[in-house]
Amino acid sequence: MDSLPPLYTKDPTNRFSNRAADYAKYRPTYPSEAIDLLLEGFTHPISKHPVTVADIGAGTGISARLLAERGATVIAIEPNEAMRSAAEPHANVTFQEGTAEQTGLPTQSVDLVLCAQSFHWFDKEAALTEFHRILKPGGRVALMWNDRNPADPFTEEYSEILRRAADREIFDRGDRKSPERLAASEGFGDFQTHSFTHTYPLDRDALIGLVLSSSYMPKEGAAYEQLLADLQNLFDRWAVNDQVTLSYRTMVYVARSVDLRDDG
Repeated sequence: MDSLPPLYTKDPTNRFSNRAADYAKYRPTYPSEAIDLLLEGFTHPISKHPVTVADIGAGTGISARLLAERGATVIAIEPNEAMRSAAEPHANVTFQEGTAEQTGLPTQSVDLVLCAQSFHWFDKEAALTEFHRILKPGGRVALMWNDRNPADPFTEEYSEILRRAADREIFDRGDRKSPERLAASEGFGDFQTHSFTHTYPLDRDALIGLVLSSSYMPKEGAAYEQLLADLQNLFDRWAVNDQVTLSYRTMVYVARSVDLRDDG
């Protein structure tokens, strides 16, 4: 597995262009407890100054809107034009073209950097250097993923269908999130790991749409037809009141920016 090329070499900017509509419509949200954690300590009861967040690899703005609804000012950095165009507007969210490695944001301009379901696509060392640059002193980085829960029988059977159909080079590497790179980075300290339970109910169309929103899944040919047949069969066997429920463990990894200046 270590011999495989890193995901940032697999065209992360363009590979979601034909997935944007499904991504916007069917991707799961994040639990409110996780959003509470992200904003913890960023309250300004006297000045009422809102926290400024850079949501990196923001996609169609799922996490950006959750933060904006809590009053945060969110700059959603997303390199893919189709994803930006599919985003539902929010008054507190500004979309901007850029990458994790070159956000285009001013130095020390944000309180929080969030990577929701995106850090595995980045050149991690270059991205962490950029995050340190744009963060205000003492600001935080948070890496967040909805990880499928293998302890849930339905979710594990769903995952096995994905394994059979997926581009394995992407699928298998995508499971290697590398939050330890944040923990080991000299620019950050006070690394913490948090876990939250999260469920996501889906009807038949949403189950299929969620799968097709992933860039490693086929969209034509025999593999695609087999994937659809497997998902239809899965839904028929597990649905209750025309719904199935995926189980997630939402993982959040947080670290605080530290001063790298040489005091000597």
